[in-house]
Amino acid sequence: MRRKLFFTGLIVTFVLSGIAHYAHWNEMFQFVVSAIAVIFVAGFLGQATESVSHYAGQRLGGFLNATFGNAAELIIAIFLVKAGSFETVKASLTGSIIGNLLLVLGLSVLMGGLKFKEQVYNAKLADHNSTLMMMAVIGLFIPAIFVTAEHFSPEADRFLSITVAIILIVCYLLWLIFSMITHKDMLADSDDTSSGHGEEPIWSKSRSILYLVVATVMVAFVSEWLVHTLHGVSSRFGLSELFVGAFVVAIVGNAAEHSAAILLAMKNKIGAAVEIAVGSSLQIALFVAPVLILISTLFGPTMDIVFSPIELAAIGVAVFIAKSVSSDGRTNWYEGVLLLMVYVILGFAFYLV
Repeated sequence: MRRKLFFTGLIVTFVLSGIAHYAHWNEMFQFVVSAIAVIFVAGFLGQATESVSHYAGQRLGGFLNATFGNAAELIIAIFLVKAGSFETVKASLTGSIIGNLLLVLGLSVLMGGLKFKEQVYNAKLADHNSTLMMMAVIGLFIPAIFVTAEHFSPEADRFLSITVAIILIVCYLLWLIFSMITHKDMLADSDDTSSGHGEEPIWSKSRSILYLVVATVMVAFVSEWLVHTLHGVSSRFGLSELFVGAFVVAIVGNAAEHSAAILLAMKNKIGAAVEIAVGSSLQIALFVAPVLILISTLFGPTMDIVFSPIELAAIGVAVFIAKSVSSDGRTNWYEGVLLLMVYVILGFAFYLV
């Protein structure tokens, strides 16, 4: 009965949100109904991810969730790149990285920690994730410093951005080979956090995968409808473009991952929750951002990989605290609080810019 009511709410809010968008109803109403639809769609994606992870394991399930979630964000970003809104894209990428590392991971660790005194996942995987996060910071930090300090020409800036983008993509693809193929057993789920826990999956394997794809498509549509209303809503409440891009757009774009990670953590599947939060941040920094730079060359002016000092500081702080919290492969509720407090500090700082 509860599941039937959920799917009824999912279909009704999704359809209503689409009608409100294409019929150009009141912008505030569009924002509210789209936000409600995002909650339902996020829950649907979370259920699909949990069912897939039962068959595929926590790591692969979390990876699929992060990938499908970022696919929607990538589609939206491509349209922004085509329109030449490079600064908004960079702000949303920054917000996505810090949002996943601080908000998603923080809420997952907090909610899971309130139910379980301590949650454990593969420490070797945590160590590799920490190293990759540092690689992401280096890849974003070096171009910004050199281009700004040495006053590179536009041609040199473009060359460095494309070169670094290709290197980061190669690093990410090699990481997938390392973690999913050559060293799969070393980074596998530990016995006490392995997928399933004796629970029966919600759906069959084929239906779980189908629903994961369907939920992702729905996320893409609802996210675009909601983002479409953000400019008017932000102007009405006097919010800056940087704050909207780094926090509002990022939170909306990652709503599906938020719910999925939290639900999994509360079922003591912290391995999948960490893979969603940290894995999504790594995917954004090492794959999505570089791909957008390469794609921008097809539309005219190339988007460089030079982020502002504010954005770099936010990413650096998020990586530092997330690395400190997750590197030992153990989590508790207080570590979740620390991550959330850093996110709140950054939120106030961005709001005042």
